[in-house]
Amino acid sequence: MSITASTVPGLADEYREHGVVHVRGLLDPAEVAEIRTVFMEQVERDRSIGRDDNIAADDVLAQYPRFVHPHRRTDLAVGRLARRWMLDPRIAGRVAEMVGPVHAAQSMFYFKPPTARGQALHQDNIFLQSHPETCIAAWIAIDDCDGENGGLKIVPGSHRYEIVCPDEADPEESFTSTAITLPEGFSAVQTELAAGDVLFFHGSMVHGSGPNRSADRFRRSLIFHYVPVDSVEIARFYNPLLALDGIEVTIAEAADGGACGDGWAPVAPH
Repeated sequence: MSITASTVPGLADEYREHGVVHVRGLLDPAEVAEIRTVFMEQVERDRSIGRDDNIAADDVLAQYPRFVHPHRRTDLAVGRLARRWMLDPRIAGRVAEMVGPVHAAQSMFYFKPPTARGQALHQDNIFLQSHPETCIAAWIAIDDCDGENGGLKIVPGSHRYEIVCPDEADPEESFTSTAITLPEGFSAVQTELAAGDVLFFHGSMVHGSGPNRSADRFRRSLIFHYVPVDSVEIARFYNPLLALDGIEVTIAEAADGGACGDGWAPVAPH
């Protein structure tokens, strides 16, 4: 799963075969520290820009809510930083090497402090509803991430499988309400990332994470989603997209979808 090459054949072939590419040390320690500091200062100063996930007031995630679309808050340092990294050639350029020209669709920041619940297995494009091309995620580790502090799990091979039937998630394990039940033959694999590593993965790749069971380790991550420029529609929540030169682009709205991680249900058949 690991790769350090930056040539088009290397990244494209790895992504096409596995649906996931692990690039080590893409951000240096100073860059990671800047991201960590800016987002921590924001959440400790004013967490009201965090998403309301209907978390109980005594839940640690209420103190550290995830930030969704921070790149749209260019009045804030977190917004300017998120937008800069969202369009940075080291991130967006590698995405383009894998799937061709893209637009940026979403930014997110997860704090995931000790004792925080995880996020049940899901597929991103269920929420983005990018069509006919799927989305691709760039998941940037801002801390060392492993099983103990709730690092990401992925399901190899699931990017080739259209799983669109979320079930109810375990509320003791997940702060989101839906979960994918894996078909026979599929299983989740724990990833381990060092701070500064980036995991790129396909919009149909089933992934999620368990709770942070560590005593004192955050599992912070900065996440971006991109869609190929050939996409003709996307869920309303993600418009306008950003071209990689920073110009806003609006495409047709898909009928379903919503903020990544929110509950979703398929439309009843007619």
